[in-house]
Amino acid sequence: MVKQDSLLTKIAFLGISFVLTSAYAINGALPQMTEALHISSTEAQVLATTPSITVTVFVLLSSFIAAKLGDKNTIILGVTLVGLAGIVPMFTDSYAIILVSRTVLGAGLGIFNSLAVSMIAVMYNGKTRAAMLGYRAAAEQVGQAVLTLLAGLLLAFGWRATFLVYLIAFPILFLFIKRVPDTSEMTPLQSSKSEKTTVEKITRISPLVLVFTLFAAFLVIDYMAIQLSFPFMATELKGEGYNTSPILSAMLIAATVGGVTYGWFVATFGRFTLQIGLVLMAISNFLVAFSHGNFIMLMAGVLLIGFPLQLISPFIFNQLPKLGPLARQSLITSIILIGFNVGVFIEPMFVATFASMIGHGGGSAAASAYATIPYLGMVLLIIAIVTVITSRKQEK
Repeated sequence: MVKQDSLLTKIAFLGISFVLTSAYAINGALPQMTEALHISSTEAQVLATTPSITVTVFVLLSSFIAAKLGDKNTIILGVTLVGLAGIVPMFTDSYAIILVSRTVLGAGLGIFNSLAVSMIAVMYNGKTRAAMLGYRAAAEQVGQAVLTLLAGLLLAFGWRATFLVYLIAFPILFLFIKRVPDTSEMTPLQSSKSEKTTVEKITRISPLVLVFTLFAAFLVIDYMAIQLSFPFMATELKGEGYNTSPILSAMLIAATVGGVTYGWFVATFGRFTLQIGLVLMAISNFLVAFSHGNFIMLMAGVLLIGFPLQLISPFIFNQLPKLGPLARQSLITSIILIGFNVGVFIEPMFVATFASMIGHGGGSAAASAYATIPYLGMVLLIIAIVTVITSRKQEK
């Protein structure tokens, strides 16, 4: 029987997170596809955004699918769909078929998205669970960076070649099947007495899940406001044609460091990891917001934002076993992930609407962001203060 605490099992399990952000890896091929398939730029962009729609839908459905197939079989189904649907565009010139394949790709990613997180709560506990959640977040960032880079290199051989990146799903799937046990076959790991007692007492989903969902949406709104606005801000300072890609790639590396070090932060700072992350995100906001004319200050704020987000998001997921029974962890995780996805979707509308409310509507994307981001930073500081106060009250 394979034990879930072996190093190879952990690597095999983290592998599925490596492909979770692969939907956007081929975006660099969209201009070539527009010309080769004789489609409009809008139709090409639809190929890029369609997976995100089905990801959101199937994230919600995944817990029901897992209830029928089991956690491991559901992940196998999802990764298989990613591999098969991902390579379909290599063999067709039909826009309709490619669009369907991208839809199925998103469904595959959505099917195992929540399980990539929730199974950690089932398989591990204590410091190991905290470390695995951090490594999982890092695996997503590394996967996005590596697959995007690989797809860019393959683009030299034509737009079809970029879709070869999805073949990575099959060796990951093979290792997962061989090394990751089914939940029903796992060897129980020892929990601390207090943690075991707490988990055994939980019989229903806590209303705090909704609070965490709204919190997740707000966090990603803040993150995307900086990430998406940076190219426009940089253009204003450096001029048209300035390439922001290296800095955005460095931002992903910083985010990876946050995920890798999350376990250390929890071991060292405990519950204050959340507040440290919130304060660092707020500092990032203020660096960006008050960087007018100072590109170094702007770049520092952008590079910083990913690091604390990858401290906070694993922290959220690490709290979920306390908010519902283990049997419902997949559903709870799905709800939180929907919060993150909704935040990404509404960010442009949120920033534009808020900028208009404070008298900065109708300006450029950079101007709206400059006006909005400091307020988001203040909210982050308020949340940090409130969580410190509430946690102290709970300790008394």
